[in-house]
Amino acid sequence: MARIACSRQALDVFPQVKAVPDRYDRCMESLDQRRGRAPRSPRVTAAMVAARAGVSTATVSLVANGKTQGRVSDDNISRVRSAIAELGYVVDSIGSSLARGVSSIVILVTPDVSNPFFANVIAGVRESLGSQYQLLLSVTDAGESPQAHDVRKLLALRPAGLLVGAPSAEFLEDLSAAGPLVLLDAPGLESYAPSVNLDVAQGARELARHLAASGHSKAAYMDGVTGTTTFQLRREAFLAEAATCGLSVADGHVISTPIDVGAAAAAFAEAWPQWQRQGVTAVVCGTDTHAYGVLQEARVEGVRIPEELAVAGFDDLPYSATSNPSLTSVHLPATPLGRKAGEQLRGLMEGLPLEEPHVTLESTLVVRGSTSLS
Repeated sequence: MARIACSRQALDVFPQVKAVPDRYDRCMESLDQRRGRAPRSPRVTAAMVAARAGVSTATVSLVANGKTQGRVSDDNISRVRSAIAELGYVVDSIGSSLARGVSSIVILVTPDVSNPFFANVIAGVRESLGSQYQLLLSVTDAGESPQAHDVRKLLALRPAGLLVGAPSAEFLEDLSAAGPLVLLDAPGLESYAPSVNLDVAQGARELARHLAASGHSKAAYMDGVTGTTTFQLRREAFLAEAATCGLSVADGHVISTPIDVGAAAAAFAEAWPQWQRQGVTAVVCGTDTHAYGVLQEARVEGVRIPEELAVAGFDDLPYSATSNPSLTSVHLPATPLGRKAGEQLRGLMEGLPLEEPHVTLESTLVVRGSTSLS
């Protein structure tokens, strides 16, 4: 390899310098000397740890990466860990990734991180991946779908695997990602990759029957604006079941707004006067976040919940049980969704066959004070 002069520009243009710790350290030392800075402490290497612990560098690598079972004795593990602590050794994950051709990064693409539902999904993913993998989020602004070209930029990091939440077929076709891939909440797209889905339609039908049985004959529906399949399914399932139960939802009583409490409150404030004149007594929201906005604005307008207006949502977020009044919601198991998707992806990344490539988790209706007087 031709000699590369040490400069900040050279380090940016020739990233291979960073992948060789000794060469990188020499360059940084040279730059520090030119700038009059104090010399940096030398980088602690696996060889230095091995020398301190009296083992091979291969043993250090096994201990540092948690791959000791059946391969390294307890005594050697203890000595290596002590040496790592004493020397302050940090695994060079960048160099290791370049050497392996893949990193320990897992990318999770989510359509709207402003939705609190995804915080629980992320917790489940993180739990199942464990400390061996680092989770990187690719998120969009509220109401916007992810773009394939944005995600492709992240693929340059050579991720070990990819998780995509609520994608569209167009996104997946444009992405054309190679390597381990698992879809979350992507009904109808099972042909693209292994998936973990939610049976949102079941809960939506239960909700329609509950409102009809409670005496409501006219309802409105507040939807999200992302246009993803999961929102379409919950809306269509609710409307279809409502029609069979004698619960009318007129075309003008279906509106869409971003998944945001303030936006939902504003949309409800604008629509409610007309809905009230036309006899609407129940509002179903595509997410609990929408429903929180409706409840907030209803208090401002003096609308009594549920006596004058029943309100319900989807997700069953933790706050829904303690809101005032508590919110009736279709429970969607967010944490199990993330956990199972993470398990599926980890199996693929580790070369294990999937016993069940496509998994569907059930949804259930949780009836609370926002729709029930009892």
